[in-house]
Order: sequence, then structure tokens, then C-alpha cells
Amino acid sequence: MGILRYTIRRLLQAIPVLLGIVTITFLLTNAIPGDPVQIMLGPSPSAQMVDQIRAQYGLNKPLPVRYVHYLVSVAQGDLGRSIYYRTPVTTKIMQRLPVTLLLMLSSFTFALVLAIPLGIISAKRRNQPTDHVTRIVALIGVSTPDFWIGLMLIIVFAYYLGWFPATGLVEPWQKPSAVEGASTQLGVFWQTFMHLLLPAITLGTLQMAAIMRIERSSMLEVLQQEYVKLARAYGVAERKIVRKHAFRNAQLPVITVVGLQLTAALGGAVLTETVFNINGMGRLIITAINNQDYPLVMGTTIFFGLTFVVGVVITDISYAYIDPRVSYDEVD
Repeated sequence: MGILRYTIRRLLQAIPVLLGIVTITFLLTNAIPGDPVQIMLGPSPSAQMVDQIRAQYGLNKPLPVRYVHYLVSVAQGDLGRSIYYRTPVTTKIMQRLPVTLLLMLSSFTFALVLAIPLGIISAKRRNQPTDHVTRIVALIGVSTPDFWIGLMLIIVFAYYLGWFPATGLVEPWQKPSAVEGASTQLGVFWQTFMHLLLPAITLGTLQMAAIMRIERSSMLEVLQQEYVKLARAYGVAERKIVRKHAFRNAQLPVITVVGLQLTAALGGAVLTETVFNINGMGRLIITAINNQDYPLVMGTTIFFGLTFVVGVVITDISYAYIDPRVSYDEVD
């Protein structure tokens, strides 16, 4: 019951945060110069058509009235109807979300597979050449913008070497008949891998570098603890010390970083999807901003904010499963 009560309390605490996100996004979106109806209908629409579209989307009402109506709709799970696509915002999010989730899952697979082993090796070989190289790689990773990495990968591996496609993404759930160069479902998966590798590296480099630095620092701290020194004094093999005594205790800070980076990667997906021309959530919000699609901008922003809040709560709860010293049974 402790974890359940803690989860409910954290979710209730998130309501004012989400209300603030909705309010700020609503005001800033409506402060953008221009008219979304003019953008949608073209340079010379009839006055009757303009009035009809404004009435349809509630744009003919005062701003405070629209704000209250929008809050009521969001509370009921209705994010409105896109002005540009003329479909419900929730429908567009559900259409684009699987692609972004696939990109994020791939990027974090790349990040974790490299970051955790390299962080452990760097900690075990402190101040040795391997440690210096790993720290330099991590520093470059956290200092380099995602879009620059993506452009460099396209220039080298797509343009000059021609090993990978530069843009687009083949979705793994597509049928072989709809994918060029694929005669079986296995061929579709291969095309997905080829299209996904460069974007995954682009989006995952920052996460990999951040996780690697925290893994190294946390392992160094744990390896200096008295119980580790005692295990060495008893002749326990170093590999066993790292695997059974140090690794699990060092993962609490890493989980924090992974949880925050996972939700923050949604923001990085905007640039990555734009560079590689991938039709996911990133491209969706860029299209919404360019066309001043108020409901779509606000709907995607609320979704990003909700995802971040839920990610933080899940990260907090996971502490109890990793570290037995953490307990929520007495949380009030």
C-alpha cells in the first residue's frame, strides 16, 4: 500500500504542473502573430468560409472563454480537433506516436548497451588510457548537438559511403508488398534496421554519454566503500565483487538519469525526426507550429508534459525495487 499511496500522491501533485503547462502553452500559442484560418484556407478565402471555420473551431470567441472551454475539454480527455489536418488531435498523436516510440526505444538500446559496460570498465581502470578515452567520448557526446551529429552521419555514411539511407523510416509492421526491396517480413525488419540505425545513434549519443558518466561516477563511489574493501581482503575475485556487490548498489543514480533522459528524449526526437524526415511526434509538432494549429500544438505539448511527469513518478517508484533500503511504507 505504501507504493500505491505514494504513486497516487505524486500523480495528484502533478495536476498543478500540468495545469501550468496547459495555461502557458495556451497563452503563448495564441500570442503567435498570424491567423491559422488564413494559413489553412489560402491567401484569398471568402469571408463566409472564414467565419464558418472560426465558428467550427471556436476561434470567434474571446480568449478567456476559449481557455475555460479548453480546460474542460482536456479534463474530459478531449484535446480538440486539428485545424490543419481536420482530424481529432488524439487521433494524430496515436498515428505518429508508434514511430517516435520505436525511435526512442532504439536510441536507448544503443545508449544502454554502450554506456553501462563502458562506465564500469572506466571505473575499474581509473586514470588508465581506457578511462581517459571513455571520458573524452562522454564529454564529446554531451557537448555535441543532436542535429549536428545527424547531419555528419548523413554526410559520411549516407552520402559518401552510401551504406545507409539518409531519410525516411520503414515501419516494421508494414507489409512486404509496401516496402521496396523487401519480399518477406524479415526483409521489412532489415529495411527498418537500415533506416533506423543513423537516427538511433543521433538521438542516443547524448543519452549514452550522460548515462556513461553517471555509471562511472557511481561505480567509483561504490568501489571505495568499506564492504567492497572487506570483500577484497577476503580474496573475493574482482569480477565477482563488481557483479554481485557493486553493480546493483551503483544503479540508483543511473536509474534517475535514465528516467529523466528517457522523457527528455521526446524533445530530442523533434530535431532528429526533422533531420531524417521521419513522420513521428517531432515532425507533427513542427508542422503544428508552422501552421499555427493551436489545438495540435497544445495537445502535443500536454502529451509531452504528461509523459515527463509519469516518467518521473515511475523512476521514483523503481528505486524501491533496486535498492532495498528505499521504502515507501511510511510515506504520509
